[in-house]
Amino acid sequence: MQYTASTPEDYIKQLPEDRIEPVQQLRKVILAHLPKGFKEGMGYGMIAYVVPHAIYPAGYHCDPKVPLPFINIASQKNFVALYHMGVYADKKLLDWFVGEYPKHCRTKLDMGKSCIRFKKMEDIPFELIGELASKMSVEDWISLYESHFKK
Repeated sequence: MQYTASTPEDYIKQLPEDRIEPVQQLRKVILAHLPKGFKEGMGYGMIAYVVPHAIYPAGYHCDPKVPLPFINIASQKNFVALYHMGVYADKKLLDWFVGEYPKHCRTKLDMGKSCIRFKKMEDIPFELIGELASKMSVEDWISLYESHFKK
């Protein structure tokens, strides 16, 4: 689902009633655990956590005017999604997350390359998401990004 919001608060206000609290909680846990340097905003119609141009002037290789994306939260038609570029780019981080997930959640992990999908709002493992958000510094992400994606 595409929302026309210019701030995370506006985005959350537009959500269906059953999505407001889980998305607010995801936002809160990410903000509490995200290492210094990442900035919250909006990107691609979702709540975004990025490396700002002030830290990484080159921006995103697909569109250098856009700051380097790291994590996004989105309310889709049938699920809430957490997009984490670090798990897409770092096999060790992916393996850690996949191994930890069953310890925090009774449902099967539903995941794409960077997208973690939560169909049941009560099954979102907020503590694990907070730990995931804390695992990579801005410097680590820039280094990994440049080694994998930057040409």
